[in-house]
Amino acid sequence: MNKFHLEFEKPIVELYSKINDLQKLSDEEGNKDLDDDIAKLILKAEKLREKIYSNLEPIQIVQVARHPERPLFLDYIQHCMTDYIELHGDRSYGDDKALIGGFAKLDGEPVMAIGQQRGKNTKDNIYRNFGMPQPEGYRKALRLMKLAEKFKVPIICLVDVQGAYPGLSGEERGVAEAIAKNLEQMMGLKVPVIVVVIGEGGSGGALGIAIGNRVAMLKYSIYSVISPEGCAAILWRDATMSPVAAQNLGITSDRLKSLDIIDDIIDEPVGGAHADPDKVYKKMSAYLKKELKRYADYSPLRLQEDRYQRFRKLGRFSER
Repeated sequence: MNKFHLEFEKPIVELYSKINDLQKLSDEEGNKDLDDDIAKLILKAEKLREKIYSNLEPIQIVQVARHPERPLFLDYIQHCMTDYIELHGDRSYGDDKALIGGFAKLDGEPVMAIGQQRGKNTKDNIYRNFGMPQPEGYRKALRLMKLAEKFKVPIICLVDVQGAYPGLSGEERGVAEAIAKNLEQMMGLKVPVIVVVIGEGGSGGALGIAIGNRVAMLKYSIYSVISPEGCAAILWRDATMSPVAAQNLGITSDRLKSLDIIDDIIDEPVGGAHADPDKVYKKMSAYLKKELKRYADYSPLRLQEDRYQRFRKLGRFSER
């Protein structure tokens, strides 16, 4: 089990606690008769984990998406790509530490990798502004995308953000304009753009780097116009209503795939990406290679039209 446990995982944690106690007793007394009991409890714990994770409520999936041990953007860069060179600055104001990117190689081929980076501890979170980009972050991202277009290099965007920074500094420097310009300019890029939501995909903060030819989500990630807590605060002025908001927002990968909002779901191990990161890195690498191969022979005009049509046909509706 991981060091950090979610509330709904408590029954699993209690079982593993018993397993650890029996294991210590077995080691101390050299009693091999306990091995069968330990094996049975481990099997029981894993079956319980599978049962719990096969019936997660949307608000519980939100908790998994925000798990403090969940792999972050730079983890995927480190394990899925090579030769990563981070590029800095928007050539206008400064260098945002929450939205980063640079050239890298995927299976030996050059790509431009861009994504939001959260911190793994308090000090790192402060440095990364808790993963909430300022306007200069989106302007930097667009600069890198245009650089990739110039050199005919595919773009990979990994999304993990609750939202753009909502403070006064962001408003003063034009965060709405920066995101809106990214939406406009990304639609016309002449190279393939592959987007994967790896944790949270929140509001315009996510959409500012998510206009892709292909948009996918990890199984236990979320993608929404607003967080459940924000929705509950606006509609009911009551944070305890966030589970109801999560249920009705349609923020999970399965729900969004059924509505044709996203194209693909990348599977995660039972327990989430943090339960077996290496398995997720392999799935992510395979997916990115497959999608880049799909678009390798597309002309610039066809790439633009493909992206345009994808968003023109977004979603489903029914008349009653």
